[in-house]
Amino acid sequence: MSAKVPRNFRLLEELEKGEKGLGAEACSYGLADGEDMMMSNWNGTILGPPHSVHENRIYSVNIHCGHDYPDNPPTIQFTSRVNIPCVDQKSGKVDPTKLPCLAQWKREFTMETVLIELRRYMALPQHKKLPQPPEGSTF
Repeated sequence: MSAKVPRNFRLLEELEKGEKGLGAEACSYGLADGEDMMMSNWNGTILGPPHSVHENRIYSVNIHCGHDYPDNPPTIQFTSRVNIPCVDQKSGKVDPTKLPCLAQWKREFTMETVLIELRRYMALPQHKKLPQPPEGSTF
């Protein structure tokens, strides 16, 4: 049985990876406030997937890692308007029951896992041609 990495160590690892740009090229993330000692609030960016209505768009999200992260998933809220079934069209909140990586959360998943999964979700055949709000509109 492997040792359980404490929340803050895990978040420091994610912060370092995010700041150094060591993750996926199409997604980025970092602390919303450098003074946030609990490392709870993060900003994320997703580049719209190619060959879809999202191509050349940049989507911004707020990520909240609760005190029980990474045992439980973060909450995700789009600030950029996007029309996909897992996003509440009034608030921009991602419904965790509709995004597989949140619905079947595993401790080894990261914020980057969620951002990449959201990008893949946008590119699904049934989602990639959905009509989208004007570029630059926000929740």
